[in-house]
Amino acid sequence: MKNLNLPPVGARILKSTAGVVICYIIYILRGNQGTPFYSMLAVLWCLQPYSSRTLTMALQRTIGTLIGVTYGLITLLLEIYVLRIYNSPAGYIFTSLMIIPVLYTTVLMKKKNASYFSCVVFLSIAVIHISDANPFIFVANRFFETFSGIAIGGILNSESIIRKKDRETLFAAEFDDLLNKTDGRIDDYTQIELNRMLEEKMKFTLTTMRTPATLISELGSVNLNMPVIVMNGAALYDIKNNTYSKAYIISNDTCTRIRETAEKCGMNCFTNVLSDDTLMILYDRLINEAEKSIYSSLRKSPLRNYINREPLEQENIIYMMIIDKTEKTEMLCSLLDETGENSRLKIVTYPSDEYQGYSYIKIYNKNVSKENMIRKLMEENGISEYKNISDNSEKSGGRSFIKKLKKQFEPGFIFVHNRSGK
Repeated sequence: MKNLNLPPVGARILKSTAGVVICYIIYILRGNQGTPFYSMLAVLWCLQPYSSRTLTMALQRTIGTLIGVTYGLITLLLEIYVLRIYNSPAGYIFTSLMIIPVLYTTVLMKKKNASYFSCVVFLSIAVIHISDANPFIFVANRFFETFSGIAIGGILNSESIIRKKDRETLFAAEFDDLLNKTDGRIDDYTQIELNRMLEEKMKFTLTTMRTPATLISELGSVNLNMPVIVMNGAALYDIKNNTYSKAYIISNDTCTRIRETAEKCGMNCFTNVLSDDTLMILYDRLINEAEKSIYSSLRKSPLRNYINREPLEQENIIYMMIIDKTEKTEMLCSLLDETGENSRLKIVTYPSDEYQGYSYIKIYNKNVSKENMIRKLMEENGISEYKNISDNSEKSGGRSFIKKLKKQFEPGFIFVHNRSGK
């Protein structure tokens, strides 16, 4: 029970509850006339995590209701006044056959997604209330209740009555802060809330030491709307367009010197080269078990391109990665320090979590930093303000982070929507 990590009660749950209460209030104000059940269904269907989905669901429900009400009314008129077969076996057969034109109309209108709602509305009129004293009153009530439910759902999901939005500031976060600390993934709550804010035009980027291929594989369904800072700030990558808008390069001469020094120590280099927005990973030979494991597991990805060759002249070298026994990486770092490469480059070393006794060396252009690349992103997009959102929570992970982000992006309540977001 100590490790039980329950999700918080989200805005959608609260809005759904409020929608049901409002439907009850309308029912009471109408003198307990009609059936609030149908307006409640419409509210719950229209309340979606993202406002664009609310519009889609409302449109489906509207079209389905119009078709169902129309054919329901036609069925009642024919069975009661023309054929005089209502509430009889012949009437049951006739009602069943009327499903055909209901569904066929959705096909003709190219609104197949509304077919279910059309049938629900039609059957609720033609079957449930065919024996009412005045079934036509129900048709009118059904129409009113559905559309009032759609309106309530749309209003509750409207940003115009909820919060002020800060759409001028660039928010940045380390990708690891989005991850749940228990399983290392982005949970549903974090994903939904982040996508909702991104849909509402929040300027947001991620920083990470990962390559684009690794980031995309772990990002899930988060729909980022701005380029991300990858490879420790070595490059600015646009996920939607699969392009690199900015990158810090290591010279070919520097790369050759480092490779030669590594070879003297009996070590291999993975050299990440950018060519026409394609990241290629060049290597000489696979020496140790960690290299072989990395190559074997990652080469299967369509986003990674491992090539067994040396870098060519004028190729854009983004960074170099070495993994080997810790004592060997320490020896190589000492040699790079002696030759003065440390002062000309940015060299990062850290122990491997996956391979015990091994350490990584990552080598970048000396100007590489996440802060520098954030400034480049701000310049490209005409952004003057920036806030870094970080989360140091050891347990909650993404949920704790997303709450901090929401407080910054949605700093207060409003009653009339301000298009500038201020």
